[in-house]
Amino acid sequence: MVSHSGLLTVMERAARKAAPRLRRDFNEVQHLQVSKKGPADFVSMADQRAERTLYDELKKARPDWGFLLEEGGEIAGDPTKPRWIIDPLDGTTNFLHGIPHFAISIAVEEPRPGGGRGEIVSALVYQPLTDESFWAEKGRGAWLQDQRLRVSSRRHLDESLIATGIPFKGHGDHREWRAIHDAIAIEVAGIRRFGSAALDLAWVAAGRFDGFWESGLQSWDIAAGILLVREAGGFVTDFRGADRALERGELLAANDVLHSRLHKLMAGALKAPRPA
Repeated sequence: MVSHSGLLTVMERAARKAAPRLRRDFNEVQHLQVSKKGPADFVSMADQRAERTLYDELKKARPDWGFLLEEGGEIAGDPTKPRWIIDPLDGTTNFLHGIPHFAISIAVEEPRPGGGRGEIVSALVYQPLTDESFWAEKGRGAWLQDQRLRVSSRRHLDESLIATGIPFKGHGDHREWRAIHDAIAIEVAGIRRFGSAALDLAWVAAGRFDGFWESGLQSWDIAAGILLVREAGGFVTDFRGADRALERGELLAANDVLHSRLHKLMAGALKAPRPA
């Protein structure tokens, strides 16, 4: 049986401490106090409570590390030490509508000498309802509990199931998404939109999805998922094919062959004139 590092043990302990309250709140979702942050962008008390639990647990374990939190924003730590990137409830809209597809996402970002975006070296995506713990560490592979994960081995688009995130009111570029969708949809076996980028990427790592694309993302949505896919043998880039997915908030993930084919379709779609 593969063993966690001490760091992953800390991450999983924190996620499992936050999970029971999320499960209880999900079962009573109609009673949650909900505030509106912006157009079609909601945050529940469950979200805030989970983030506080994660913050408290991780701060206790690594008191000099910084944080990047979905709700709490950036909290500075020792700049020479790593920082936590946390989404306490990825899939909030699913949660609030009683759809059982959401996750806790935790990543560790090591600082780079000279500043700039660091490197993600540890990742955990935990699904409280299914008790699935997807985790990865740089150089140690990606895992679901103690089962090694590998991205899909499919090589043909017409056999492939691709996931995406669809822009919604006030978020994202609808015309860009439509152009990419129309180029890819006619070539693949199916496209799915499940509403949690963290789980979408975990499922790419597990070979459940053959690929995934989305834009308009935040670091906490995708930091853990990017490492999961890469450690499972997959490729992750931004829409231009560069290693700047976290910086640009856009990504394409798949195995090597499908990534190349999907990127070619995507590049063609982005160069073509778009209807008004």
